Formats: sequence, structure tokens, C-alpha cells
Amino acid sequence: FSASAMDGYAVRFAEAGLGQPLKVIGEAPAGTPFQGEVSAGTAVRVFTGAVVPIGADHVVIQEDVERNGDIILIKGEQTGVGNIRPAGLDFKAGHLLAEKGMRLSVFHGALLAAGNLPSAICYRRPRVALFTSGDELRPPGSTLGPGEIINSTPYAVSALIRAAGGVPEYLGCAKDSPEEIERFYRQAAGADIILPIGGASVGDYDFMRDRFVAAGGLRVFEKIAVKPGKPTWFGRLGPSRVLGLPGNPAAALVVTCLFLQALIARMTGDITPFAATMARTASDLPENGPRESYLRAACIGSDKDGAVVDIFASQDSSLLSAFTKCDVLIRRLPHAAAVR
Repeated sequence: FSASAMDGYAVRFAEAGLGQPLKVIGEAPAGTPFQGEVSAGTAVRVFTGAVVPIGADHVVIQEDVERNGDIILIKGEQTGVGNIRPAGLDFKAGHLLAEKGMRLSVFHGALLAAGNLPSAICYRRPRVALFTSGDELRPPGSTLGPGEIINSTPYAVSALIRAAGGVPEYLGCAKDSPEEIERFYRQAAGADIILPIGGASVGDYDFMRDRFVAAGGLRVFEKIAVKPGKPTWFGRLGPSRVLGLPGNPAAALVVTCLFLQALIARMTGDITPFAATMARTASDLPENGPRESYLRAACIGSDKDGAVVDIFASQDSSLLSAFTKCDVLIRRLPHAAAVR
């Protein structure tokens, strides 16, 4: 229905001249429409959100009216028909309120509710069970012994999972023991994605891939031609997808950005491609090696040619501190030529 946008009086605009007297024949609060009709020389008291009575095409705001009993005088000049929200102003029957595959924003709940839709079919957030492995890893706050380091990677990975629309569940850190790693796989069973971190290289204590197979997993691929992130592997364990991340922190985070977030996006119906753009580097780049490389960098401004990016001096796969300033990854194809 057409609704009043203001508190005031519903009238015929042709009779809303300055000093025009009109008789008030009723009122229309929001939710209780006036049952009669606005005819010549009459007005109906209306409130914001109320149905505009039949016969009225304008609402005079109450500040422009002087009332004495049932008679009002219009004391403010009315410059044009207004203060009425026509039916279907926001959306009409048949309008698309949310597209398949889009992520619902914080406002879609209100929009769908306004369309009188009590429910919507959505992809749920994938549950991601992650665990690390390593005898040397200790939780934050520990007193470290010789050769021990803090287990830091799960915190950033969990935040990236949430940002992508997943629900992280950190199961803990397994010792470098085949039996314990297999126990973690069984504990993670049933998650939409299982994320073992570390233990994927060729060392004597790297049991992640072998124990995955022992737990009934099917390997799809092992190792990728990407730097950092070469030890990355992928498989299935029952209904779960399993993405094995490198143990080095920077490599694990780059792989999370490139592959895990893309996987979560597809599992939630989002087929939007990664946003890529051309940029100018603030320093020279040497020729790239045989693997596709992703360099951590920061956008430091722009010029007439577009964005300008500054590459961090060290790209070592163990470094975390640069990520606090990193807002872009520079993609370089295998054997890419040197860049000025």
C-alpha cells in the first residue's frame, strides 16, 4: 500500500493551498487504515507508516498545519505532491532480493524478512578441523626449552578461515608419532575440511601423508609447483576434503589464501574469481624460477599507471612479521622475465 512518510494530514493536493481550511474527518494510525475517503474539503490525520486514504494524493506535514477542533488551516506553502511512499517503492513482486551463489550480507536478513520470507535455502558455513604436528611446538606463553618454538600458525589460519566463511575448530598439536597423528585424523573425521599443518615434507618424522592413507584417506595430489607452498597436498577422507599445509608459517598462510579460501568459497556457492590487477613495482625483480611464485608485498600508493607495490626484502617461508603489513600477493609465472 501507499504509506505516509510523515506525521500530518492526508489531503487532495489541489486543495492544499496556503490558508486553505479543511475538515478533519478521521485519523489513520499505522496498522489501522481509515475506512472512508478523502473528498473535497476534507482531510484525514495520518501518521508515519499509515495507509494513505483513498482520494488523498498528498500529506501535509503537521508543522505546516494549524488545527482548531476539526478544522485545519494550511499555513505552509506546499510546493508539490509529496510525503507519500508509493506501494512497491523498495521492491515489487518478482524482484530478485538475493542471487544464488552470493554471500548474504548483514542486511539481507532484514531484506528477506521485509519480503515476507520466513526462511531461505543457504549453504552452511563449512566446518574446518585443523591440527598441527611437531615435537618442537609449544603453545604461546610456554617456557621454551632447547630447540622448541611457539606454535603460531593456527591462529592466523583460523582467522583466514573465518574471513572466508568457514568455522575453524583447532584440535591441538600432535606429537611426531604415527599413532598420535592417525588419532587426530580420526578425531577430525566428519569435518567438511580437514587441515593438517606441517609434517608433509620428506623427513624421517614427517608422518602426515602416510598416516592419512592409513586412516583410510585417498590422495589426490602431492606437491605443487608454487613458491612458497611446495609440500601442499590434497585428498579425501570419507566425506571430508583434506588439504595438507606446509609447516613453515608463511608458506602455510600463502597456501591458505590461495587454496583453502578458494575451496571454502566454492563449498559455499561463491564462484567469484580472485580479484587481480596490474601494478608497478617500487623495485626491480629478478627472473623467476621454475615454480609459480607469490611474493608478499604492500601497496604503497598509486601513480598515473595505477597501483605501486613494494616487495618485502625477505621472502623466507618462515617469516610472519611481514604479514602484518602485507596486503597483496604478487603472482609471477614460472620463468617470468626480470622486471624493472
